[in-house]
Amino acid sequence: MPHLKQSFSWWCFANKGVEALPLLKAAAKIGYDAVELIEPALWPIAHDAGLKVAAVAGHASIQQGMNRKENATRIEKELRENIDRAVEYRIPNLICFSGNREGISDASGLNNCATILERVLPHAEAAGVTLIMELLNSKVDHDDYQCDRSSWGIGLCQQLDSSCFKLLYDIYHMQIMEGDIIRTIQKHHTYFGHYHTAGNPGRGPLSGPQELNYPAIFSAISGTGFSGYIGHEFLVQRDPVEHLESTYRLCESSLRASRDI
Repeated sequence: MPHLKQSFSWWCFANKGVEALPLLKAAAKIGYDAVELIEPALWPIAHDAGLKVAAVAGHASIQQGMNRKENATRIEKELRENIDRAVEYRIPNLICFSGNREGISDASGLNNCATILERVLPHAEAAGVTLIMELLNSKVDHDDYQCDRSSWGIGLCQQLDSSCFKLLYDIYHMQIMEGDIIRTIQKHHTYFGHYHTAGNPGRGPLSGPQELNYPAIFSAISGTGFSGYIGHEFLVQRDPVEHLESTYRLCESSLRASRDI
């Protein structure tokens, strides 16, 4: 099975008792390939610590996203600027958001998203940057968010038909909305350019009292030949370095166990 490149979402682990540079260096020493959703001022520091930056936000914001025509000019400008910055700092992925429905039908919201993306994707393709729209739950954490089911996001991917537009398949969020995680990954993995993890319920660590079988999920992702990043994005409950290490080892041991079967 292929090695899975692991990253971690900075907002979950930062400011938890460990300074930025020691935390980044510790992650690199553990074996992490990258960090994500880290503020621009720390991008050079992450590189110096031995980490890539796997993904950052491509535009603002989760609620006011691509599905509303009045946001189109702003978001297109932000995406073009951030694609150029991503090239400069060798960031492969920019995260995009559908926005909340606010009465917009799923069909109209999808078409509005596609309109913006069709204008921006040639720039992304020329730059070698992938735009990844995040799947989020609208049941617990992001009320009214439109890209809340894998089928909606896959429909957008199919309409655009670009290798530089994929989905950020957030396992925690999709467990809440639809479950059937492993079957979805196996069937639709070609549309998934990035993964996020967290335990459910509670968005806590991947082991312990939560319902997702992450060893099996990691094996399923690896079995698809996935070559992107898996970003750990859960709420830290103790020392962040301990969490980083135990999560990294869980993923690695899952793959070793699969190879031994």
